[in-house]
Amino acid sequence: MNSINRTARMAGLLYLIFIVTSIFANAFGRSKIIVYGDAAVTAKNIMAADGVFRIGFMSDLLSAVFFLLAAWALYVLLQPVNKHLALLFVLLNLAGVAIQCINMLNLFASLLLLSGAEYLNVFPVGQLPALAMLFLNLYKNGFMIAQLFYGAWLFPLGYLVFKSGYLPKLLGIVLMIECFAWLMYPFQFFFFPAYEVISYLSFAVGFIGEFSLTLWLLIKGVEEQKLVLAEAL
Repeated sequence: MNSINRTARMAGLLYLIFIVTSIFANAFGRSKIIVYGDAAVTAKNIMAADGVFRIGFMSDLLSAVFFLLAAWALYVLLQPVNKHLALLFVLLNLAGVAIQCINMLNLFASLLLLSGAEYLNVFPVGQLPALAMLFLNLYKNGFMIAQLFYGAWLFPLGYLVFKSGYLPKLLGIVLMIECFAWLMYPFQFFFFPAYEVISYLSFAVGFIGEFSLTLWLLIKGVEEQKLVLAEAL
């Protein structure tokens, strides 16, 4: 009992660190620096806040690591329910993390292009901001591809939470609903780019589902009586 509760709280802690580092990377390291559609202003912002940009970059990488670790802890917690489905959600999470980390090279490439390195003198000065914006747009598209896997992993996760018997069934239902809501995010981006309002539902449901899971694991852990009953069955 103590072991599985420690696992639950560890999963909650790792998930919370992932959420915090992700928000920090976006709010501190990118949102005020990158202005999509304005290469000149973005280039100026990146060169003026080189250190901040790098901190945001590293925060993003750390968030990916903690997300994968959170998935591992959830696997340990839920694999007794169904080992195959638990492995499935870990693999989907791993695929998303791998795409995200490789895609981060596009983000860093924009910084390299604006670094003023001597080998870049072969490019006309006016081209470098445009090239940097090209890589930032590639990063944005790669980020959306990763969201397909980050959305898909929520369904087997939610199903196992629902079936576990020692975590709230409602939480499992919310996570399964979040799977479809979050998948709307990349579909909206690629098919209906002019209708960003569609993605607001993804953010709202995502916050409710994953933050609720995080708090429950961190504060409540597993319900002891239900765990004993589940093990007996």
